[in-house]
Amino acid sequence: MNFNALWQYANPKKFIETTDRVLPAISVLAGLCMVAGLIWGFFFTPEDYRQGSTVKIIYLHVPSALMAINIWLMMLVTSLVWIVRRHHVSALAARAAAPIGMVMTVIALVTGAIWGQPMWGTWWAWDPRLTSFLILFLFYLGYIALWSAIENDDTAADLTAILCLVGSVFALLSRYAVNFWNQGLHQGASLSLDREENVADVFWYPLVVTMAGFVLFFVALVILRTQTEIRARRMRALLARERMG
Repeated sequence: MNFNALWQYANPKKFIETTDRVLPAISVLAGLCMVAGLIWGFFFTPEDYRQGSTVKIIYLHVPSALMAINIWLMMLVTSLVWIVRRHHVSALAARAAAPIGMVMTVIALVTGAIWGQPMWGTWWAWDPRLTSFLILFLFYLGYIALWSAIENDDTAADLTAILCLVGSVFALLSRYAVNFWNQGLHQGASLSLDREENVADVFWYPLVVTMAGFVLFFVALVILRTQTEIRARRMRALLARERMG
């Protein structure tokens, strides 16, 4: 694979032209997978022998939690590309992804509380993973606020990239806290390379379909939002030139 060829998509015009062609297909696939997975999971799977119907919250909780973590890691990669290569599309993609990641974090926290109340007897516990997830949510808020507070886009991209590096520690803690601290209330991973740690197949298959839908939905949204950020940047540049002229 020629990785140097990938840098052509750092050109805003090339990025918009290419993503315009694939966005409709990605959006349709995202919708099909999300609808099929959620209907399958909520209406065509049995109740768990221990958790009852509350087990079905995994079809919202697990995909949103994984997306919240991985979106931040995607922002880390694109921020590093900005720092090293100074490609504006990568910085704008990170900015575009942040609100989506924040919403995913909120969904994960809320659905986790809904599941935790009947299972643990409380809506919230200062469990290592829950605490690190809450801190990750605060980092999302700080990242978005920092972009909004700084007028110069390049300066904002530099500072938010640094914030993203720091916040990545909590993104990783959110993913692996159960492994680090065995005393936490949070259960282990629902999906694992170790087949024995996965949920039962009757729950596993619709969960995988739903997760695919969440991933595709994120890709479609981040493409659309990145395109919007590129056009907004162009508009600001044109207005600045008019004022100077």
